[in-house]
Amino acid sequence: MTADPQPTDLDYHAALAALADRGRFGIRLGLGRTRALLRAIGDPQRSVRGALVAGTNGKGSVLAIAGSALRATGLRVGETPKPHLVSYRERIVVNGRPISAADFSRHVTAVLAVADRVARRHGDPTEFELLTAVVFRHFAEACLDVALVEVGLGGRLDATHAWDGGVAAVTNVDLDHMDRLGPTIAHIARQKAAIIERGDLAVTGATGEALAIVRRRARRMGVPLTVVEPAPVLGWDADGIDIDLPRLGPTRIGLRGRHQAANAAVADALLDALEAAGIARVDDEARRRGYAAATWPGRLEVLHPVGRGDVLLDGAHNPAGAAALARAIDDLRPHLAPGPVSLVMAAMADKDVDGVIDALLTAGALRDATIVATTLDVPRAMPAAELARRWQARSDVAGADVDRAGAPPARIVQVADDPLAALDLAMPADGAGLTVVAGSLYLVGAVRAHLIDDPTLRDPSPVAAENRP
Repeated sequence: MTADPQPTDLDYHAALAALADRGRFGIRLGLGRTRALLRAIGDPQRSVRGALVAGTNGKGSVLAIAGSALRATGLRVGETPKPHLVSYRERIVVNGRPISAADFSRHVTAVLAVADRVARRHGDPTEFELLTAVVFRHFAEACLDVALVEVGLGGRLDATHAWDGGVAAVTNVDLDHMDRLGPTIAHIARQKAAIIERGDLAVTGATGEALAIVRRRARRMGVPLTVVEPAPVLGWDADGIDIDLPRLGPTRIGLRGRHQAANAAVADALLDALEAAGIARVDDEARRRGYAAATWPGRLEVLHPVGRGDVLLDGAHNPAGAAALARAIDDLRPHLAPGPVSLVMAAMADKDVDGVIDALLTAGALRDATIVATTLDVPRAMPAAELARRWQARSDVAGADVDRAGAPPARIVQVADDPLAALDLAMPADGAGLTVVAGSLYLVGAVRAHLIDDPTLRDPSPVAAENRP
């Protein structure tokens, strides 16, 4: 790599603020600025091999499952889960631990030092483009054996696509981010399939029209493509699922929800592709250990706060994710604390909120639940009162649809503008019952930070301006 620029390193909060300030440039898809940034810092991505993972849902689960297996065999693994829940540092992970505040600050300082030079020719880099450069600079320094990189948005023009690690995976394709990726499954599939490049090995769990588009892309690039179907589900309990994988037979997966059978199949095939590409090998025993130990915070995560029943956290911010959550709630209900069920929900106004609510309404366990609508202190958040109105309207429609068979009991919809106040309102005071928190990962992050003190996610205290160098 080229020699680093020599400005004084920003402290962590100043680095975070400087990166976030680039959010004013919004989301601008395209690879020119990211490639220029990477060139300016010595193309660190060229020293990193691994898998780039795209898809509408399941990307993070695939990273969690495959990454756990790779670590179980003793390999040094870099991952880019997103979005973060508690600390921004969660977006850059090596061997299961988030980047340190000092390393984050140092890398941000170095990337910002070349950003203005890049901007003169290519336009101002966005926050995610700068973050992508920070990721690969850190990964190059960390001397990884393998990297698992999650696409941010789409694939074709996403900043992460400036890197080709040798393996490309597309988990699935559904309707999401239609304002940027296109109005149909076909439009979205073409964006995601574009991460498949010549010389790659490719894996997909896509189906139907999307699968046909992924196949065409692979053929055009001359890339071998492995198509996987969801593994048969053998059973589940409060802590995970049991599936049947072609190579391993009956296998324990440490993530909850039947939908993880599809993600586990993609992860298993991804590991096969890494081995075939000569990047990393994970034997059967390490796969079993890793799959069973996999965790994915905030995604069907169960917490047990003392004296307040069970809390089930899940982002579920689009209809497909909400449908998976609805199935999981019913599957898990017999294994969790008995008693009344409450749902705390917040949502972004630019999401398909009605579609999410309709999907959640299919959960039998939510038919007589108390719904607590809340909101978040972010620009895109839907006001709590509007979310409550949507819940009541969609509940009325659902009730009318089943009126002849007997409408479900009326839901009690409440409003709390503060997420933690909403949580307190929803959680049982007598220690019995289940509280589900869903609809936005911002909400899940706020609740998780309130209920769990994770030392690895404690950020340093802000440095007073007069004490900064």
